[in-house]
Amino acid sequence: MSSGLDVFNLTDDEAMKLLVCESHIGTKTLDYQMENYVWKRRSDGIYIINIRKLWEKLLFAARAIAAIENPADVVVVSALGIAQRAILKKNFKEPRLLVISDPRIDHQALTEASYVNVPVIGFCNTDSPLKFIDVAIPCNLKNKYSVGLVWWLLAREVLLLRGKISRQTGFVVDGKVVMPDLYFHRDPQESEKEEPVEPDHKETWPQAIEQTDFVATNEPVKLDFNVPHISDWAAASEWTAQEEEAQIPPVSAPPQPQQQQSQQGGSDWNAGTAGW
Repeated sequence: MSSGLDVFNLTDDEAMKLLVCESHIGTKTLDYQMENYVWKRRSDGIYIINIRKLWEKLLFAARAIAAIENPADVVVVSALGIAQRAILKKNFKEPRLLVISDPRIDHQALTEASYVNVPVIGFCNTDSPLKFIDVAIPCNLKNKYSVGLVWWLLAREVLLLRGKISRQTGFVVDGKVVMPDLYFHRDPQESEKEEPVEPDHKETWPQAIEQTDFVATNEPVKLDFNVPHISDWAAASEWTAQEEEAQIPPVSAPPQPQQQQSQQGGSDWNAGTAGW
């Protein structure tokens, strides 16, 4: 696939990125059409994808995309959640070539493309069916870093084949370096949990500092511990009878009891009825 040119060979840096993002980790099941892309099977039943074949199919897919003159003729479809951010970096509209992230999830677009004979490039895991897939790129679809890295490599190789970037300058677009983490999926809930960065108040510090005329000296501060002297504590605390009477509030006369009022009222009634 690399045509024997060193510029298209898999470098150690690219191989290390694929290994770190676990793009070579497959699943415990294997589709018979994906058997050619498997290197070996681990003791726990996980199939390992051959990274060299992954790279060769990636270059082949990049050539197919770069061969189309109008980029608007390429359609990128992905219902895979962790691939949404990656396809936004490389989103096109009118269909002449279809690129999908998962044959199982994007089965609707894959089936409709087969009706009109649109070629399809698909990222496939070890258990993915290859029906209606023209160019299969084997990779791990369970890891968001693996999906983002493969999309980043595909976009970079397409720009390299079109002559917009070079191997020497790297993935630089409009003077800005495009890193693989720009293609990684970010959970909105995780971004909300991130603590806000406190603003730097270095510029406002001089305004908050008030200048005074205080001059620091090495002399110790003298404190005044003089307490007024009282010779006779008993005389100072004596109370006279007049002061006590002045402080006691006047008490009002108590009300007359009800029994006396009833006796007075009864005698008046007897006087009023004496002439009956």
